[in-house]
Amino acid sequence: MVFVSPIFVFLFLPGTFLLYMLAGLSRRMAPKNLALLLCSLIFYAWGGVRYFILLMISTCANYLFGRLLETEDEGRRRLVLILSVIWNIGILFIFKYFNFFAENLFSLLGLAGIRPEVELPYITLPIGISFFTFQIMSYVIDVYWRKVPVQRSLPDLALYIMLFPQLIAGPIVRYIDVEREISQRKADPVMIHDGISRFIVGFAKKILLANSMGYVADAVFAQQSINTAYAWLGVICYALQIYMDFSSYSDMAIGMGKMFGFRFLENFDYPYIARSIREFWRRWHISLSTWFRDYVYIPLGGSRCGRWKTYRNQIIIFLLTGFWHGASWNFVIWGLYYGIFLVLERAFLGKWLERLPSWIRHVYTLVVVLVGWVFFRCETLPQAMSYIGSMFSFDFTNFNVISILRCFNREFYLMLAISLIGSCPVVPRLKSLTGRSQTLGLMTDVLLLLLFFYSVCYMMGADFNPFIYFRF
Repeated sequence: MVFVSPIFVFLFLPGTFLLYMLAGLSRRMAPKNLALLLCSLIFYAWGGVRYFILLMISTCANYLFGRLLETEDEGRRRLVLILSVIWNIGILFIFKYFNFFAENLFSLLGLAGIRPEVELPYITLPIGISFFTFQIMSYVIDVYWRKVPVQRSLPDLALYIMLFPQLIAGPIVRYIDVEREISQRKADPVMIHDGISRFIVGFAKKILLANSMGYVADAVFAQQSINTAYAWLGVICYALQIYMDFSSYSDMAIGMGKMFGFRFLENFDYPYIARSIREFWRRWHISLSTWFRDYVYIPLGGSRCGRWKTYRNQIIIFLLTGFWHGASWNFVIWGLYYGIFLVLERAFLGKWLERLPSWIRHVYTLVVVLVGWVFFRCETLPQAMSYIGSMFSFDFTNFNVISILRCFNREFYLMLAISLIGSCPVVPRLKSLTGRSQTLGLMTDVLLLLLFFYSVCYMMGADFNPFIYFRF
C-alpha cells in the first residue's frame, strides 16, 4: 500500500484517523497506541504476510535485547549489544546483500577455474527493511549507552518500529526523539491542520512533480546513446525526480505524524542550494546522515583522532552510505565518490572554495551532485560511464529522438519550472515576508484543497507512479 493510491487516501488514512479519534475519547494513551499499532500492522501486512512475520519476529527479538540490557553487568551488556547488532545486520545481509556477495564470490572462483554448481535462491527484498532495521538498532544502542530507558511495553516498542507513516521509506526516526510522545502526546486542532496541509503538499509534489520529472528521466536514460544536451536534461530531471519523490514521502510522513501527535524531525533542507558537498550532505537525507554520524562515525573516533584517521572514517561512512542504498557496485562507487570529495574538501578544497564567488561554489556542487546521480540511476558501471561520457562529449547532434521529444509539452515545461522553484526556499521566504493572517490562511487552505483535488484527478488517470526509495 502506497501513500499515493486511492485505497490509502480514501479508505485507510481516513479510517485510521477516525479510529484514532474514537480511541482518544478515553483520554488514556493506551487505546490510542493500540489503534495506531493495529492499523500499522494492517498497513505492512498489506505488502505480504511472510515479511510481516519477519518484522514481528525482529521486533520481539529487539524487545528481548532491550530487556536483557537492564543488567548492571557491563560484560553481559556488551555481549547483548554485539548479539543485537549481529541479529539486525544479519537479517539485512540475508535479504539485501547475500546474493550480491555470493555472485561476486562465484565470479572470483570462476577466475581461478572453479565453477560452483550452486543455484542462488531468489530473495525478495522486504519493503522498508533498511529503514526499520536502522530504527530498531538505534533503540538498542541508545539503551546500551543509557541515553534512554528500556521500553518495558512490547506494544509501545512495536508502535515505535511499525508506525506506518515512516515505516517503509523513512525518515529514520530514532527512539530518543519520540520516546516521550509514545507515552504522552496530544494532537491539537492546529497541529492536525498543519499535518493535513503538509500531507497535501507532499502528495502533490509526488503526483505532479516527481512523476513528471521521472517520466522524462526514464525516457532519456533508456537510450543506448545520447547527445550532450539530452544527457544533461535527463540527469537534471532525475535529480529533481529523486528529490521531489523522497522529500514528498518525508512530507507526507511528517504530516501524518502530526495528525497523530508525533513530531518527526525534518529530513531535507533544500539540498540543491548547497555550496559544497559537505553542505549538501547536511541538507540531504538528514536522518540517514545523522544516524551514520552518531552510531558509526563518532564511535570510530570522528574527527578527533588525527587527520588521516578522520579521512578514513569519512570514506568508511560513505562507503556504508552507498551500500545501504543497495547491493550493487554502482552504489558502492557512488558512496566512495562522495567520500573522496568530502575528504578533498576537508583537506584543502574547502578552503579554496571559500575564496570563490558564491555562484561558482554552487555550480561546482551541482555538477558533482549531478554526476553522482548518474551512478545512482544506472544499473551497471559501464552504463554509468557511457552516460557520463555523453554529458561531457559536447556532441549536440542527433536531436531527433522521438521517445524523448514526445515528452516535451507545456505541462512538462510548467512542472519543470515549478520543480526548480520548489527546490529553492522560495515558499518559506514568502511566508516570512507575508506573515500570518486569517485571510491569508483561509486562502491558503482553499488553494491546498484545490491542489489536492487536482492531484487526485491526476493520480486516477496516471499509470506511472513509482516510489524510488521503496527499493531501499
